[in-house]
Amino acid sequence: MAKISPVSDLRNYNSVLENVSVGSPVYLTVNGRGKYTIRDISEDEEFEKTKAMLRLMCELNEGRQSGEDEGYLSSDEVRNQLLGRHL
Repeated sequence: MAKISPVSDLRNYNSVLENVSVGSPVYLTVNGRGKYTIRDISEDEEFEKTKAMLRLMCELNEGRQSGEDEGYLSSDEVRNQLLGRHL
Protein backbone atom coordinates (compact mmCIF):
# COMPACT_ATOMS: atom_id res chain seq x y z
CA MET A 1 0.00 0.00 0.00
CA ALA A 2 1.25 3.47 -0.87
CA LYS A 3 2.35 5.91 1.79
CA ILE A 4 1.86 9.66 1.58
CA SER A 5 4.31 12.02 3.27
CA PRO A 6 5.11 15.71 3.05
CA VAL A 7 8.36 16.43 1.26
CA SER A 8 9.68 17.97 4.50
CA ASP A 9 9.90 14.38 5.87
CA LEU A 10 12.97 13.98 3.65
CA ARG A 11 14.96 15.78 6.35
CA ASN A 12 14.99 12.34 7.93
CA TYR A 13 15.16 10.45 4.63
CA ASN A 14 16.03 7.09 6.21
CA SER A 15 12.60 6.86 7.81
CA VAL A 16 10.98 7.71 4.44
CA LEU A 17 13.07 5.14 2.57
CA GLU A 18 12.18 2.42 5.10
CA ASN A 19 8.59 2.71 3.88
CA VAL A 20 9.49 2.11 0.20
CA SER A 21 9.09 -1.43 -1.13
CA VAL A 22 7.91 -3.16 -4.29
CA GLY A 23 4.25 -2.34 -4.73
CA SER A 24 4.39 0.26 -1.98
CA PRO A 25 5.78 3.58 -3.22
CA VAL A 26 5.98 6.71 -1.11
CA TYR A 27 4.21 9.77 -2.51
CA LEU A 28 5.63 13.10 -1.42
CA THR A 29 3.49 16.19 -1.22
CA VAL A 30 4.30 19.89 -1.43
CA ASN A 31 1.71 22.21 0.10
CA GLY A 32 -0.69 19.28 0.37
CA ARG A 33 -0.52 18.34 -3.31
CA GLY A 34 1.16 15.28 -4.79
CA LYS A 35 4.52 16.14 -6.34
CA TYR A 36 7.01 13.23 -6.25
CA THR A 37 7.10 9.46 -6.03
CA ILE A 38 9.81 7.29 -4.51
CA ARG A 39 9.60 3.66 -5.59
CA ASP A 40 11.77 0.56 -5.58
CA ILE A 41 14.16 0.53 -8.55
CA SER A 42 13.01 -2.90 -9.73
CA GLU A 43 9.50 -1.49 -9.96
CA ASP A 44 10.85 1.46 -11.95
CA GLU A 45 12.53 -0.90 -14.43
CA GLU A 46 9.23 -2.76 -14.87
CA PHE A 47 7.45 0.56 -15.39
CA GLU A 48 9.91 1.55 -18.14
CA LYS A 49 9.46 -1.84 -19.86
CA THR A 50 5.70 -1.40 -19.73
CA LYS A 51 5.94 2.08 -21.26
CA ALA A 52 8.15 0.75 -24.08
CA MET A 53 5.74 -2.11 -24.73
CA LEU A 54 2.80 0.30 -24.84
CA ARG A 55 4.63 2.54 -27.35
CA LEU A 56 5.37 -0.53 -29.50
CA MET A 57 1.76 -1.66 -29.36
CA CYS A 58 0.61 1.82 -30.43
CA GLU A 59 3.04 1.79 -33.36
CA LEU A 60 1.89 -1.68 -34.40
CA ASN A 61 -1.73 -0.59 -34.18
CA GLU A 62 -0.99 2.45 -36.37
CA GLY A 63 0.65 0.16 -38.93
CA ARG A 64 -2.30 -2.21 -38.90
CA GLN A 65 -4.72 0.67 -39.28
CA SER A 66 -2.66 2.11 -42.13
CA GLY A 67 -2.70 -1.27 -43.88
CA GLU A 68 -6.45 -1.52 -43.54
CA ASP A 69 -6.99 2.06 -44.76
CA GLU A 70 -4.42 2.18 -47.58
CA GLY A 71 -4.03 -1.50 -48.42
CA TYR A 72 -1.24 -3.92 -47.68
CA LEU A 73 1.87 -4.50 -49.77
CA SER A 74 2.66 -7.92 -51.20
CA SER A 75 5.88 -9.61 -50.16
CA ASP A 76 7.31 -8.89 -53.64
CA GLU A 77 6.48 -5.18 -53.29
CA VAL A 78 8.18 -5.07 -49.87
CA ARG A 79 11.24 -6.91 -51.21
CA ASN A 80 11.50 -4.52 -54.18
CA GLN A 81 11.19 -1.47 -51.93
CA LEU A 82 13.88 -2.79 -49.59
CA LEU A 83 16.20 -3.49 -52.49
CA GLY A 84 15.52 -0.07 -54.02
CA ARG A 85 13.78 -1.39 -57.12
CA HIS A 86 10.71 0.21 -58.56
CA LEU A 87 7.96 -1.72 -60.27
